[in-house]
Amino acid sequence: MRIRSIKSILIVASTFLFFSAQASTVFYSVLDYGANGDGITIATKAIQKAIDTANKNGGGTVVFPAGKYLSGTIFFRSNVSLYFDAGSELIGSTNLKDYPLTICAYRSYTDNYTQRSLIYAEKVVNISISGMGTINGQGASFSQYQTKEDPGYLNRPYMFRFIECKNITVRDITIINSPMWVQHYLACEDVVIDGITVNSFVAWNNDGIDIDSCDKVRISNCNINSGDDAIVLKATSNRPCWNITITNCVLSSHTNAFKLGTESNGGFQNITFSNSVIHNTQLAGIALEMVDGGNLDRVSINNIAMENCGTAIFIRLGNRARPFLSKGPGGGNKAWTWDKKEDVVLPGMGLLSDVMISNIQATGIGLVGCSITGIPGHPAEHITLQNISIGYTGGGTADLISRDIPQVEKNYPEFGMFGPLPSYGFYVRHANNIRFENIELEYESIDQRPAFKFEDVQNLDLVDVDGEAEQDIPALILMNEVRNAHITSCRPGNKMKFFINARKSSKIGIMNNDFTNVTEIVKLGAGMTKEDVFLSSNMN
Repeated sequence: MRIRSIKSILIVASTFLFFSAQASTVFYSVLDYGANGDGITIATKAIQKAIDTANKNGGGTVVFPAGKYLSGTIFFRSNVSLYFDAGSELIGSTNLKDYPLTICAYRSYTDNYTQRSLIYAEKVVNISISGMGTINGQGASFSQYQTKEDPGYLNRPYMFRFIECKNITVRDITIINSPMWVQHYLACEDVVIDGITVNSFVAWNNDGIDIDSCDKVRISNCNINSGDDAIVLKATSNRPCWNITITNCVLSSHTNAFKLGTESNGGFQNITFSNSVIHNTQLAGIALEMVDGGNLDRVSINNIAMENCGTAIFIRLGNRARPFLSKGPGGGNKAWTWDKKEDVVLPGMGLLSDVMISNIQATGIGLVGCSITGIPGHPAEHITLQNISIGYTGGGTADLISRDIPQVEKNYPEFGMFGPLPSYGFYVRHANNIRFENIELEYESIDQRPAFKFEDVQNLDLVDVDGEAEQDIPALILMNEVRNAHITSCRPGNKMKFFINARKSSKIGIMNNDFTNVTEIVKLGAGMTKEDVFLSSNMN
């Protein structure tokens, strides 16, 4: 049924400017297919009929006029757009029966999660969701499905779930109160997400945007406030997540703001995150995590302002080695089981390399500190941090300096996994080819820890680094088993006894620094002689 009513014609006129670039688009109002917009009467069939008709006729735009539309699962078709007029609201039903199990053909670790969605698309092309309206998942209502045996995520629908789709656009819409992840894009190509607002703090596992094993994704101008990770890239299959650019966003989260991982099987390549603001985030502002195999390389993060976060930067290469699928049957509403060893295909050790993080200004960063860590024999490598200023809350005590930091290589990665670190600024362990340049660290409350600690690090460059320090700390920088380090152009502003306190380290070059506030440049500890350190052209 084509649009015929006067009311529908007025609706089309109100959205003419938005669609002026698509003059040939045919519009289908959900009102003409039986939806009444009262927010009480279920409108699933009416909405689906409008979508199916548009698809059958070669494509078009399904319009939601001002009103409230209660719905269960609706299925996207190719060449169809959903447009939400100002004052319209798509409301997810609170009855789980309105969300049929939909098991996708593409295999990934998300087979373990819910197979229910409010808006679902699989293997379709040329689709979009846009407009000034709202999509409300009523997520708080789904806590009723939680039991001791089932923590609930199997029975909490995604808001959007798009799988193996191409040419997707989501623009300007507001999405609130998701029962599960707000948006899950799995194995999709050519995705544009622009100008959307997400407010999702009810229920749990309610990530703002999940980009999973996708290629060619552009995210921009978004305002994401979420109870779980705000923007998270995943690779829950053996396909990488690559060619992703994220810019001009404002992010806040009860967990992490921008994260790569936790699921990393397929890896991450060619990722940029820039020109954004992160605020009021309980865990990490920036988290790069590789623990389930896969390679992370060519990641660039630039121009980020950050305030009130658990930590600013958390980079972790671990070896949880969780497989993304087994050889046996699974999926649906039942999680995978790993009872038979022969059914499990374990991932190999992953790689974390070629990361550049620059132009970061952060304040209100918590006690734990930032960290870059690999595991013995598998270093995080080729990482550059440049032009970074971080203000910490401080408060660390001297006893933290000698803490034995556990390896916990198989643990779930989170910035607090090691406990409070022995340095208030950056703790770097099991790493290779690491460069810090133009770094300034400070704290609000007195902190008795050094600014940096490096353990089992090769090929370290420290250029123009400084940190606030108490005069009685062992040194501004602690080194243990560091090889091939160059320290240059540093000018510590605080008076201190030692700039570097090193043990079991070698080939440490310290050149062209201003140490007028330092009593002694370096203190040599166990396993070291004067031949392990080269000093040249330093002011002291």
